[in-house]
Amino acid sequence: MSVATRPTSRTRADQLGVLAGAAPRATSLGLYIHVPFCLKRCYYCSFNTAPFRDEAKDRYVRALGGEIDLVAGAGWAAGIGVETIFFGGGTPSLLESGELADILERVRRRFTVRDDAEVTVECNPESVNRAKLGAYRAAGVTRVSLGVQSLDDTILPLLGRLHAASGARAAFDAARAAGVPQVSVDLMYGLPALDADGWQRTVSAVLDWRPDHLSAYGLTLDDGSLWGSAGVSGLPPEDTVVEQYWALARSAAAAGYEHYEISNYALPGCRSRHNQIYWQRREYLGLGPGACGFLGRIRYSNARSTDRYCDLLERELLPVAGHEVLSDRQEAGERLILGLRTLDGVAAPWLTERAALDPSLTARLDAWQEAGLLSIARGRARLTERGFLLSDALFVELL
Repeated sequence: MSVATRPTSRTRADQLGVLAGAAPRATSLGLYIHVPFCLKRCYYCSFNTAPFRDEAKDRYVRALGGEIDLVAGAGWAAGIGVETIFFGGGTPSLLESGELADILERVRRRFTVRDDAEVTVECNPESVNRAKLGAYRAAGVTRVSLGVQSLDDTILPLLGRLHAASGARAAFDAARAAGVPQVSVDLMYGLPALDADGWQRTVSAVLDWRPDHLSAYGLTLDDGSLWGSAGVSGLPPEDTVVEQYWALARSAAAAGYEHYEISNYALPGCRSRHNQIYWQRREYLGLGPGACGFLGRIRYSNARSTDRYCDLLERELLPVAGHEVLSDRQEAGERLILGLRTLDGVAAPWLTERAALDPSLTARLDAWQEAGLLSIARGRARLTERGFLLSDALFVELL
């Protein structure tokens, strides 16, 4: 862009558009940074990804720096603290250590980042080693989330994964050796060709590693994934999937892990601070292609195409592609559903207020308690372990 056409500060402020008018209600928030690149797209994945090319990554890193600068120019930004930073993807660990360090330094320069901020990077096992993770740690990373998914070398290729079970263990050991304070492991159940015994072997092996945190997701055939559009054979029957859910829940509890959210388990003091921002319906900024943010009453999303994202930022335009102003009813519904995903639950009066809008809900809530799905005690309403399992159906009734 030539000097003659460079936007003035007034024009640049106008370009903030949605973000300029979305002043946060709180004094601190989380920051999500989406890194879209993958060496290979997994067959179950519906996330916003892009093929990895060095020149595309370099262009993205430059554009991300511009987005950080533009967002930091919002009038409210100077008074806001950042308490968590989360690099998600895609495969954020395709970033070289110097690139990640530069991004974090730019964030710290433009925002007030708390000294005790949690900084998480999602990593694929094949893309990290002891040296890289040590450099990540030196840049300020406090938490690594390893996308292991399975420890069965016959299943991993079926998913499109590029690592083997031995590589997953090596990556975990490398994170420990690098001194990363917290290491989380991601697993999936309900996978093709996965029987109950195979799942139990994976669960037992991972729990023996003693990760600080464990996330486990049941396979869903989402729109936008290869399996979602083309289908997949060999899926286990529903009763086997339920058995796998219970096997993890019981094994994790016996090993001292707290089942603090439907899909997440943690050792004491090791809950994901960033993800709790989502479940507590607190505010967060989203940077990167397809990233979503939530400020005030506004939920917004960036352009999904990495090329489009970069094009806009090269013109010094924010890449916000859409936004929604939430109604009181939407806010109340989100507050309930997100809160009930967690062990902490929600304030019991919130359910009472929701039932007042729909008298038939009172009977359903009573039925949930009688069935052992919902517990209300000491002013809090919580789903039980069995309620977690059936939560999708229960949340439909709440809406």
